[in-house]
Amino acid sequence: MKGYIINLNRVKDEDLIVTILSKNNLETLYRFYGARHGTINLGFKIDYEIEPSAKSTIGRLKDVIHIGYNWINDYKLLRLWQDFTGLFYKHLKDTEELGSFYFELLENASKEWGKQNPKRVAVESYVKLLEHEGRLHKEHYCFLCSKEILGDISLIRAYLPTHYNCTHTLSINKEALDELYKIKSSLFLSDKEIERLWLVLMEGF
Repeated sequence: MKGYIINLNRVKDEDLIVTILSKNNLETLYRFYGARHGTINLGFKIDYEIEPSAKSTIGRLKDVIHIGYNWINDYKLLRLWQDFTGLFYKHLKDTEELGSFYFELLENASKEWGKQNPKRVAVESYVKLLEHEGRLHKEHYCFLCSKEILGDISLIRAYLPTHYNCTHTLSINKEALDELYKIKSSLFLSDKEIERLWLVLMEGF
């Protein structure tokens, strides 16, 4: 099986509880600490097997092979990737049925992560996630005062639209935002606007 590590919890003697997003499931597994084990970390893509446990409802993670990214040795890219993938755990941890959407979203993002500004990749991926979940607000009405937004738009958590005067946060060009929502491309957004969208994204899905 293949999957992405979206959460790690250390337990006794450096053992780990590992949460893996696979193609159709969220797996929570136990990994025993041992000298022969390769290092695993948040955000890593791995090939693995699950060994059922007779003493616990949590299976054992075994035969782990790390599937590296071509940008894996760039610490800055890896740090941003870990910040991004960690959000999936908080968002999906109580979900019973996933389907393949979230796995494929990370698959596509990981392939683009080293080719362009990773924050743009994350923002574009998040817009796809919001649309998939029916939470992408394309209408230009303020979430706080319910009045129409005629100028540029300020976004708060979950990319909810607001007037600048309602939140006093950096405004986003409305036309560029519409393009992002329509074709899932951040091409028309400035780096400053992308930075703002990244910071909002880091507040959680």
